[in-house]
Amino acid sequence: MKRIALLTILLATAAVAQQQPQIGIPHVGLGSGPFIIDTAAQHKIRVVVVTKGLSHPWSLAFMPDGGMLVTERAGKMRIIRDGVLDPQPMAGIPKVFANRNAGLYDVALHPKFAENKLVYFTYSKPGPEKDQQATTLARGRFDGKGLVDVKDLFTGEWTTVLGGSRIVFGRDGMIYMTTGAAFGTLAQDTNSDYGKVLRLREDGTVPPDNPFVGRAGFKPEIYSLGHRDQLGLAINPQTGALFSNENGPNGGDEINLILPGRNYGWPTISYGRTYEGPRVSDVPWKEGFEQPVVFWVPSIALSGMTFYSGDRFPAWKGNVFVGGMRYGEIAPSGRLERVVFNDKLEELRRESLLTELRQRIRDVRQGPDGLLYLLTEEEDAALLRIEPAQ
Repeated sequence: MKRIALLTILLATAAVAQQQPQIGIPHVGLGSGPFIIDTAAQHKIRVVVVTKGLSHPWSLAFMPDGGMLVTERAGKMRIIRDGVLDPQPMAGIPKVFANRNAGLYDVALHPKFAENKLVYFTYSKPGPEKDQQATTLARGRFDGKGLVDVKDLFTGEWTTVLGGSRIVFGRDGMIYMTTGAAFGTLAQDTNSDYGKVLRLREDGTVPPDNPFVGRAGFKPEIYSLGHRDQLGLAINPQTGALFSNENGPNGGDEINLILPGRNYGWPTISYGRTYEGPRVSDVPWKEGFEQPVVFWVPSIALSGMTFYSGDRFPAWKGNVFVGGMRYGEIAPSGRLERVVFNDKLEELRRESLLTELRQRIRDVRQGPDGLLYLLTEEEDAALLRIEPAQ
């Protein structure tokens, strides 16, 4: 009788679950394009599908010969030449801890890549125990087909907390590297590398002028702290200033102007709510913590970011573009977001682009040709190019 009663309960539970409405929008395939779309300032743009066949790509870098390097989260780096994806992944990438959003992250070329062929990338290094990983900066030399002389330059402490990573070379020649700490209090822990922006020399060592060098209880590589999960990092080409963006939980996505030694608040303050509904903090500001330049409520799940400085889209010059992977916790509702500032870095307006494509956008970059290039976040993902349609 007990077995019959238990079976009855299970069947009833399943029936109730089937009656619950499924949350989300049906997935829409991208199609072959091109797509002509009207926008608020630039008006007619053409979105071209450069290539498909990428698996959860994370980052994009342009080589001087016109080729492109693309990282895939599961641990592969790919080459695209003349719009054709090489079917063979590049050699030399170390084993990654591929779990959920962890794996192979960002890729960036050394400023003198044409001379030294050095390629930098970040990844989740597998730890000595199950579920342990460490966000790591590595470097290799490109030999035309893959990476050789690959070595780790910097490795954070072992952790079970997952978070993405971006890297960029600043005007000072230093590498700025983001780490995530979506849960827990590591972002406020000055003895942890996570939830931080780190500042390193090109060989992975710590510059002596970092803000916490010599200060007891602080890791010297820390440049700023109090960040959640930073999936976008960019230099403003007009000013040289460093900006990162980070995902809030349910709301509270941010773009931040990164300044040395500053604390950006997570998880002490936030404009977001937890995924269960309650607010993260009673107030979204507090003395001693920096405020974001831009924030989103509801969340758009921020990803890659770039400042547009080219001439192909005059109406967009100086605007910041960020990828979005879902809006208001509804999937798939990805987009490209455009934000306009005045000369005091105050937001004037923002625009959601490409919403009709229903593609999650993982990265956005300005190409050497002055056009915008996007990576979609899909199992069968694409590289897109935005160009003027007129």
